Amino acid sequence: MKIEGLELRWASLPLVGTFRTSFGSETTRDLLLLRLVTDRAEGWSECVAMTAPVYSPEYVDAAAHVIEHVLFPEIAALSDPDVHAVSRAMQRFHGHQMAKAALETAFLDAELRSLDLSLARYLGGAVDRVASGVSVGIMDSVPQLLDAVGGYLDQGYVRIKLKIEPGWDVEPVRAVRERFGDDVPLQVDANTAYTVGDARQLAKLDPFDLLLIEQPLPEDDLLGHARLARQIRTPVCLDESITSAKVAADAISLGACAIVNIKPGRVGGYLESRRVHDVCQAHGVPVWCGGMLETGVGRAANLALASLPGFTLPGDTSASDRYFHRDVTEPFTIENGHVRVPTGPGIGITPVPEILHELTTDTRWLPANG
Repeated sequence: MKIEGLELRWASLPLVGTFRTSFGSETTRDLLLLRLVTDRAEGWSECVAMTAPVYSPEYVDAAAHVIEHVLFPEIAALSDPDVHAVSRAMQRFHGHQMAKAALETAFLDAELRSLDLSLARYLGGAVDRVASGVSVGIMDSVPQLLDAVGGYLDQGYVRIKLKIEPGWDVEPVRAVRERFGDDVPLQVDANTAYTVGDARQLAKLDPFDLLLIEQPLPEDDLLGHARLARQIRTPVCLDESITSAKVAADAISLGACAIVNIKPGRVGGYLESRRVHDVCQAHGVPVWCGGMLETGVGRAANLALASLPGFTLPGDTSASDRYFHRDVTEPFTIENGHVRVPTGPGIGITPVPEILHELTTDTRWLPANG
């Protein structure tokens, strides 16, 4: 398959409401979409880097720069590549996992479309729909939080995730349990906001029978997570810490986690995501698919990944209207607490041209011949 060029497309989508976590608040999603053109098919992908480097060192403008000036020239020079050759070609460059994931996914989408093969089938998906959870940001008050959680449960979400930080942890969790009962699957996400010294405070969450506590400590502190896991009953799940299948294996061996959140952008793409899944499955560690406020482009690919057999916990594969008034694709919806896995070739979905044009803020075409 010959690469002819790559289009970088910047877009801005207003969120339906402010989404607040321990590292900041977002009211819009500034994103980078990729359209890879080959002689056989076009492929789409979404870079999940945020506007500023607060979740990870990567951010949108830096990802665009490294794709344009480093990664794309490398793969454009390949002769008749497949996705594995594309992945290998980018491995010699350090870091920039989200940029690599975006470029790998765009190529993989094009390759699978040329073969009339869905991403779910290619990865080894086992189901046609996945259980849908929702991530609830930090609110201004507990009553506001309870209203939000009640609304999501009414919409059919089967799992609630609460963002927490010091000063907003035990009380909101207690309030949700008291209002909605013990039968609601509930978990919390700290986004690295605590230290091992907070173990006593985090242990106060144990009586609420949480599915897990996600990434309580800084991402580079695997030993700290292992120590914390011995001091609390709530299962520890790692997110930001898991950057590869090797790191996942190390974390499991250290006892740093009992559950893993797989985000393809964070680990460098869907090929590595499948390796993380396989490592966890071999060790009996359940996984679930996290979210990065993706549009339908990224959500479609995540649903394909979440259809693999090791994904036994509901992920952040919510409906489009959880975050956006209008998605760039046809919207994903909740059906009896689940979202359907796309079955068309590749990621199984493409942007709606009229909506995409309206939301686009800039484009750049990169010919393969430079």
